[in-house]
Amino acid sequence: MQLTVVGCGDAFGSGGRLQTSFFVKSETSTFLIDCGATALVGLNRLGLPPCDIDTVFLSHLHGDHFAGLPWLLIHAKYVGCRTRPLVIAGPQGVEERFLTLTEALYPGTLNGELNFELVFLEYTPRSELEVNGVTVTPFEVHHPSNAPPYALRFHIDGKVVSFTGDTGWVDVLTEVARDADLFISECFQYDVTMPMHLDYKTIDANYDRLRAKRVLLTHLGEEMLAVRDKVDPARFELAEDGRVIDL
Repeated sequence: MQLTVVGCGDAFGSGGRLQTSFFVKSETSTFLIDCGATALVGLNRLGLPPCDIDTVFLSHLHGDHFAGLPWLLIHAKYVGCRTRPLVIAGPQGVEERFLTLTEALYPGTLNGELNFELVFLEYTPRSELEVNGVTVTPFEVHHPSNAPPYALRFHIDGKVVSFTGDTGWVDVLTEVARDADLFISECFQYDVTMPMHLDYKTIDANYDRLRAKRVLLTHLGEEMLAVRDKVDPARFELAEDGRVIDL
């Protein structure tokens, strides 16, 4: 299984990085974890075929994590000529938010029939959802976005990949991370504690509680990028746009 960092930036494009999106290719499925507004740019830049994607799993409904969906749609409709279903799994209200966003950006795109089925699935907290060979368990975290925000824990081909989404520290993250082959954690700040975002000092203080095999820090803000040399390489890896991780 292989995970490619399509984008690991924050909402502000700090460091010139693209917004959050991870492309995962396994023996049974190809999927995205989040789909920030720049996702299609990143996929094209890296030569990753958008029409290979079976499912998009969304952590929460902020633009830097889900606003790339309309571009994925128009690519599938006009360029990729997609014919097989595309599944979008996300928090409650995901379909309505997607329809509103798409109509605002590309009016009328959804008026005619698509050549493929667009399927929306909503998470139930702590309940496993099996989609296209991938099992995901959502855990509610803290990041107000007018819909429940989730950390996501994936089981694919005998491996576990987990992702905090955006959140301040909540103890459920130890459950999300436990024994994960790769735990992807947002790390917006270095030593400034925020209720909505994680910081390096808090993650480091809880490192032993995470018990993940590998921890990848992502979503770094400008302040965090400025001091990334202070990150302990024995404990943490840093995400970069285009980085490929074999699992």
